Amino acid sequence: MKLLVCIIDDFYTYEVEKQLREKGYRMTELASSGGFLRKGNTTFLFGLEEQDAGNIKKALKEACLSIEKKKQRKGKQSSRYTSFLINVQDAAVFLATQ
Repeated sequence: MKLLVCIIDDFYTYEVEKQLREKGYRMTELASSGGFLRKGNTTFLFGLEEQDAGNIKKALKEACLSIEKKKQRKGKQSSRYTSFLINVQDAAVFLATQ
């Protein structure tokens, strides 16, 4: 099992959420702001199996390109999103009941 943490530019948020939900991906959405990409961001958390990692990355890219085409965004984008793929097995338990 993997956890994909995806920090995405707010310009793409609605379309990414819509398209990935239509494809059956479940996600948790966190509003985030601050200096990471120096603009408004949304953080998505996806739980997925290792074999699905390539498919979800492809779906993220397609959603971003789709909204750029639809809204005719001009100029080359330095970053649309940043993602981190984490092994759930590596997660530390912070609070355990005994």
